[in-house]
Amino acid sequence: MSQLTLAKGLNSGLRRAMEDNPKVIVMGEDVGKLGGVFRVTDGLQKDFGEDRVIDTPLAESGIVGTAIGLALRGYRPVCEIQFDGFVYPAYDQIVSQVAKMHLRSQGKLTLPVVIRIPFGGGIGAVEHHSESPEAYFAHTAGLKVVACANPGDAYWMIQQCIASDDPIIFLEPKRRYYERAEVDTDLAEPPYPLHRSRVVQDGTDAVLLCYGPMVKTCLDAATAAAEEGRSLAVVDLRTLSPLDLSPVYELVRRTGRVVTVHEAPVTGGLGAELATRIAQECFYSLEAPVQRVAGFDTPYPVARAEEDYLPDLDRVLDAVDRVLSY
Repeated sequence: MSQLTLAKGLNSGLRRAMEDNPKVIVMGEDVGKLGGVFRVTDGLQKDFGEDRVIDTPLAESGIVGTAIGLALRGYRPVCEIQFDGFVYPAYDQIVSQVAKMHLRSQGKLTLPVVIRIPFGGGIGAVEHHSESPEAYFAHTAGLKVVACANPGDAYWMIQQCIASDDPIIFLEPKRRYYERAEVDTDLAEPPYPLHRSRVVQDGTDAVLLCYGPMVKTCLDAATAAAEEGRSLAVVDLRTLSPLDLSPVYELVRRTGRVVTVHEAPVTGGLGAELATRIAQECFYSLEAPVQRVAGFDTPYPVARAEEDYLPDLDRVLDAVDRVLSY
C-alpha cells in the first residue's frame, strides 16, 4: 500500500499506462517541463521524452484536433485541459468529432481519446478556473464521462480510461488534488469496474448521491448527521455517462429518501436527471420528493464569494432535514 495524493495517483496511473503501452501520449499546455499547473504530469517528460509528453501551444481546439488525428493513427492520446473553463474552444471538436466518429464510420473507427479536465471550485481562483461543465458532456451521445473522487480511483480509473476504445471525459476535482489515502498499486487488475457507482457508506434514513469533489462533503455530512442519530448512505456515482443506478435504486427502495449533490448550477444539472430516473423506477418507494443541493444559477462568483456559492455541509444537512420532514 502507498500513501498517495489524488494528483500523485493520477501521475502514477499515467506513468503505468505509458510504461505498458508505447502508444500512450500525454499532451497539453505546460504538461512537460513544468509538469502541469497542478503537477499531475510532473516528471513524465523527463522519463518518457518530448515525443510522448508534449507541451502544446495555448490552443485547446488544436490540442483535441491533434489528438483525433493521433487516435486515428493508432495512438492513445491523453489531453490535459488546464482548467475547466478553458475547454470551450475545444467544445466543437469534442461534441462534433470526438463523440461522433465511431457512429459516423459505422463502427469502423474508434477514437480512444482521454480528455482530462480539472473541474469545480474551492481553490480561490479567478474567472474561468472553477467551473463545472460536466452536464454539457454527459448530454452528448457518444462520450463517456467519469469523475474520480479519491486517490485510489484516480490511479486506477485513468488507466482504465486510457485502455478503453471509447472517448472519455475524465473529470478531476481540483480542490481534492492534495488529499491523501492508501492506494494498493501492486494489484494486477483494477479493484473496481470503471463504469460502476460505489456505495461509499451504507445508511437507513436517506441517500446522498454525489461525485467528484462532493463525495468528501457528503461523507462529512453523513458523519455530522450520525451525531444526531440519523443514518445516511453515500453513493459515489463515479461515472456520469453512462449512469450506473442499480445500487442507488436498491438504497432508495430501502430508505425512501434521496438528496442529490453537485457543484454545477442546479438547472439542467445531473441532479435533475437522477431525480427523474429515481421517480421513474422507484416512485412507489419514495417517501418524499428528491431534494437537490447544487450551485446557484449564476456564473461562478469571485473567489471571496465562492464559499457562499458552493454546496457545503450545512446546505447538505438542510436538504436532509427537508427530505426527512415528510
